[in-house]
Amino acid sequence: MTDAGLRHGRASLGLSFGVQGVAFALLVTRIPAVQDQYGISDGLLPVFLAAVPILAGAGSVATEKVVARVRPSLVLRWAQPLVLLALLGVGAGRELWHAAVALGVFGLAVGALDASMNMLGVSLQRAYGRSIMTGFHAAFSLGGIAGASLAWAGARWELSLLASYLPVVAVLLPAALVGSRWYTEGKGTEGKGAEGTEAGAGTDVDSGSAGGALSFKLLLPLCLIMTFAYIGDSTVSNWSAKYLQDVLGSSEQLATVPYNVYMVTTLLGRAVGDLGVRRFGAVAVVRGGSLLAAGGFAVVAVAPGAWVGMLGFTMLGFGLCVIVPQTFAAAGRMFPGHSDAAVARLNIFNYVGFLVGSPLVGALGDAWSYRGAMLVPMVLVLATLVYARAFGPEPARYGGGHERPRTADVG
Repeated sequence: MTDAGLRHGRASLGLSFGVQGVAFALLVTRIPAVQDQYGISDGLLPVFLAAVPILAGAGSVATEKVVARVRPSLVLRWAQPLVLLALLGVGAGRELWHAAVALGVFGLAVGALDASMNMLGVSLQRAYGRSIMTGFHAAFSLGGIAGASLAWAGARWELSLLASYLPVVAVLLPAALVGSRWYTEGKGTEGKGAEGTEAGAGTDVDSGSAGGALSFKLLLPLCLIMTFAYIGDSTVSNWSAKYLQDVLGSSEQLATVPYNVYMVTTLLGRAVGDLGVRRFGAVAVVRGGSLLAAGGFAVVAVAPGAWVGMLGFTMLGFGLCVIVPQTFAAAGRMFPGHSDAAVARLNIFNYVGFLVGSPLVGALGDAWSYRGAMLVPMVLVLATLVYARAFGPEPARYGGGHERPRTADVG
């Protein structure tokens, strides 16, 4: 693989992460509008919110099997347009079953998209020989900021969901298709047809060697960290708007702002996250992020008004932002011969976090209080400290005193 090929692959994958950030933000920040358009009750809303991550987990499982036969780039090339079309379907529907079908397709396609994007990111990081994974997730955050801003404009001007989504999909769909021409697998993609790799990505043989066959026992600490992080993230994504509006008394327009603030701080944190990992190592970065995120949830829980609540969401963005990309990167380094399978299985716990976090907060909010419900993700994020050593082995470090020899020196 040439240096130019790696640079082009990195840029095109960054575009894919950005497009996904836009699509996801447009959906989650307009949940109140989706609820109103389809007449979804507060009791039924958690069911719809839970169905999406369940189907996304199924999509991720299917992707693990598919990439044993085809390149992850092929999965990504077709999954991303399907996500955008499903988003458009959410905006165009009127009956409850329309929402169910569109959100179902969205969930399945998102699972395949997230898994294949992170597979390519892990393999490109291996080819670069230094930490670049957080940068891809920064592109997602940048897309999320754009999507949340568009959602704010839609709410401000009282646009229908279809009027909000159609122009965005019309621009992003051809951009994603054109960008997909330069997707590149780095070293370590093990699907059939991938360069310099071996078949058998789905093998599940328990091994005492981190570099050997895929072992769920070895992967489990990273799975727990991923779950805790996404419980926190899903709380912001799915409940920040309703929390600000219903608990802190903000307007509907202002209620779209916390997710945007969260994505801005996530972007800023991820923009420097790779430098932090190279300088201090992943253990220190993950521990620091966990403490800051827990503090953010505490501020949100006791906030007397909307602006203090947004301060808490700001802390959450800075705290949670580096945990997920570094967890994916650690899984790829732990199983270099089976990185695609490791990423696909780890990605399932992304959706486990969403599946648990979203209905858990809703149920506790209805039965107890939404302020009290914010303490649950706070405790779980703190539990990440117990498992942070999973990032500690020397092969899992990049940069500074931890960096291994580079296989390519590209931008």
